[in-house]
Amino acid sequence: MKIVIAEKPDQAAKLAAPFSFTKRTGYFDVKANSYFPNGAIITWAIGHLCELKTPEEYDPTWKKWKLETLPIIPDRFEYKVSKSKYKQFTIIKNLVKRTDIQEIIIGGDAGREGELIIRTILRVCGVNKPMKRLWISSLTENSVKNGFSNLLPEAKTKDIYYEALSRSCADWLIGMNTSRLYTVLLKKNGVKDVFSIGRVQTPTLALIVHREHEIANFKSEPFWEVEAVFHFAGRMLKAKWHKNNMSRVSEEKQAIAIANFCLHKNVEITKINKETKEYAPPLLFNLSALQATANKSYKFSPQKTLDILQKLYVKGLVSYPRSDSQFLTSEEAKTLPTILNNLSKIDKYKNLLPPPTNSIVNNKRYVNEKKVTDHHAIIVTDQIPNLAKLSMEEEKIYDLVARQVIAAHYNNAIFAYTTIHSLVDKRAEFISKGKEQIEEGWRKVIYLSKENASQEEEEEMLPLLHENELGTVAQATVKKGATQPPNRYTEGHLITVMKTAGKHLDDAELEKVLSKTEGLGTEATRAGIIGTLKDRNYIEIKKNQVFATSKGMLLIEALGENSLLTSPSMTAKWEQRLSEIGEGHASPQAFMEQVKKLTYKLITDAHEREKVWAFDQKEVDKISANNPYQKKYKKEKTVVGKCILCDGSIIDHGTFYGCSNYKTTNCKFSVSKKILSKTISQTNVRKLLASGETDMIKGFKKGQKTFNAHLIWDEKEHKVHFKFPQ
Repeated sequence: MKIVIAEKPDQAAKLAAPFSFTKRTGYFDVKANSYFPNGAIITWAIGHLCELKTPEEYDPTWKKWKLETLPIIPDRFEYKVSKSKYKQFTIIKNLVKRTDIQEIIIGGDAGREGELIIRTILRVCGVNKPMKRLWISSLTENSVKNGFSNLLPEAKTKDIYYEALSRSCADWLIGMNTSRLYTVLLKKNGVKDVFSIGRVQTPTLALIVHREHEIANFKSEPFWEVEAVFHFAGRMLKAKWHKNNMSRVSEEKQAIAIANFCLHKNVEITKINKETKEYAPPLLFNLSALQATANKSYKFSPQKTLDILQKLYVKGLVSYPRSDSQFLTSEEAKTLPTILNNLSKIDKYKNLLPPPTNSIVNNKRYVNEKKVTDHHAIIVTDQIPNLAKLSMEEEKIYDLVARQVIAAHYNNAIFAYTTIHSLVDKRAEFISKGKEQIEEGWRKVIYLSKENASQEEEEEMLPLLHENELGTVAQATVKKGATQPPNRYTEGHLITVMKTAGKHLDDAELEKVLSKTEGLGTEATRAGIIGTLKDRNYIEIKKNQVFATSKGMLLIEALGENSLLTSPSMTAKWEQRLSEIGEGHASPQAFMEQVKKLTYKLITDAHEREKVWAFDQKEVDKISANNPYQKKYKKEKTVVGKCILCDGSIIDHGTFYGCSNYKTTNCKFSVSKKILSKTISQTNVRKLLASGETDMIKGFKKGQKTFNAHLIWDEKEHKVHFKFPQ
């Protein structure tokens, strides 16, 4: 018998759906069929069931944050089971160790993280059985069946596991050591807060802080422009004064003089330039492009877009969400006519289909085998969605992906651009610009679907005029303006900046490396990195704009602009080597040895950097005053009642309720403050202590399900259980 280990419960359900099965606790028992002649078990992880151990779990002396203990470098990296996920881990462990299980199928997401999650579980379980790899890009029934018919040899994806493992361990080393290092050093200098540092998050923060400085240091300069209205035998033409391709002057009196000179003078059309431009349909989406588009169109954060896309993927409506490619293989392109035919059955797409082009299989703009890495571009599947059952947000993301696929089958959009040069009194030159849509093309599909389409600037339609035609200046006015600082990043723009971080490097070779790989972070991690920067109070999002906080700016100042930790260069070198590991061309052990050496260097650099620190005391005081860790530490702990097991007091420790006699008598009473996403109030704990049962608590969440229940105290097991209403 075979066992399939999926990454998440809903993914496991999709893998089991094409077959006859019985639902068990923690797994599906699949009956014998042509794909599994002896039947199969399909179980699941809950994301990362296992995580790298904390420093103090290797050595108790590493628990306290002290300079003397740095660098922290374990002899061998070890994983532990996450406490909240131990039950599912035990189910998996017992299943894979069954004697009738002869083969394990790795069924995590088809990528590096999926590989790491499942193989780490098997490593902690201590099993060594034959393995195969399920590698699919969508969860439709046909895709699942085809995947099980074409399982990959385990060895084919082992290198990407080593790549993901190396990245995880290296990030642990840099993060653990530098976070402790700078937190302690900054505390010595009066900054009382915890500073998290990471290989990707810190250079990303540096980009945001750099933009913050650009805006703060920008000096706005006033300018003036002269605008005129010409009359040509009843036809009106608006124009703007130009000289040497410049329309602005730096002094108001000069602009007024130009306007006064022109008023009521004769004007002549000296030249009319006409140019036709064609605009090809946009490329298909990868995750970054879709996140940027969703942020611009709907103000969705990158993480929100990824979460919605993941739900659509699990429902079988879109292909694998974390793709970095915007291209298809010819095999995938052959499925598009069927997909478009299915879309034509949906009311909102009927007037767009069938498209002008039946197939793009020979169109190299979209079909390029060499540019498809682990996964092809994000497209909709051949499964027809019931839009009424999708949330409004899911429908919006599905619509963006669907329209991008439809647009690829449309013609170019064609515009005619006209530039009219005029001369007032044979001295003052004016220019008028306009455009005309010749062929709508793909803009019928995408342009009209944008909620902000009305905000797009349109150049005016120009009247029909001829060279050497004469007219008069009816109006000449002066318009004041001012130069503007660079725009702040939006979250969508920040995703794009992270992906193209190589542009910020001076080293052409490293720039090439970052552009070849994925810039800062990966398609799967960028949204999480932005979320981490928010959580660490390094950045704030206001009206979809990204602001660096005082804490974020101080950290980058402390690190210095030449630090490896703030430059994309270190990530460029790492990504190059990690990519080589994933391709089987580099040694993970050699890479980790280099990271250990780098850790020592970063510690030395920090001590040198400390010597030149000179922070603004007001900013230091503000950061220290707003330190949530400081406030939490100073907060008095509340006694909520008498312990059930001894004569001690039950105390609210912030994240759990525990007995005051824990250290003296080793009393084991403990209740987590948050159970299945629901915070357990002090009032309910008091009732639990007094009567053994809480009130009905509403809103527990398990997977996609929400339920209500009482908590009761089990005197035999000394822990709480659910009591469900009849």
